[in-house]
Amino acid sequence: MTVNSNSQKAADFSAALKNRRSIYAISKDVALSEERIEQIVEEAVLHTPSAFNSQSARVVVLFGAQHDKLWDITKETLRKIVPAENFASTDEKLNGFKNGFGTVLFFEDQQVIEGLQQQFALYKDNFPVWSGHSSGMLQFVVWTALSAEGLGGSLQHYNPLIDEEVKATWSLPGSWKLIAQLPFGQPTAAPGEKAFQPLEGRLKVFK
Repeated sequence: MTVNSNSQKAADFSAALKNRRSIYAISKDVALSEERIEQIVEEAVLHTPSAFNSQSARVVVLFGAQHDKLWDITKETLRKIVPAENFASTDEKLNGFKNGFGTVLFFEDQQVIEGLQQQFALYKDNFPVWSGHSSGMLQFVVWTALSAEGLGGSLQHYNPLIDEEVKATWSLPGSWKLIAQLPFGQPTAAPGEKAFQPLEGRLKVFK
């Protein structure tokens, strides 16, 4: 492998990081196949690191009517708790997610985490924290990989409000804890400008 090829890979990776943004205006008009999207998620699940190699991540990908159903569930759940006079903006936001092509649901298997807590009692309090770290990395990997293929999406967190109905609807194990939802689709509008805080207060280097 040449230095130039390494540099190109580093540049490609850097570009993928910079291009990943929260994109809320999405549509179902996606050229990428469902099979390719499944492959992207599979590779992310396999290769994203986890503490003690616990592999506690669990992922569900919803397409088509199943994707639509998730956002109908979310809408009806929120309709029960959001005052009617304030629901229009919520309805519009959820319809925007439903307009997408699919949704990735991220879970962490609490049975795996509890097993590690029993096996390694010294680190008992750390395993839920490390589980969150692993899930965050997986979310970022999937999100960035989809972005690199031209798709747009945003991370949502309607858990725990929808957790039980989601598990019941798709017959998921009770030990799966819902962490985040990533609706994705074809971007129909560019994201706005992103403001950055000065690095001087965020990064320190000692030599």
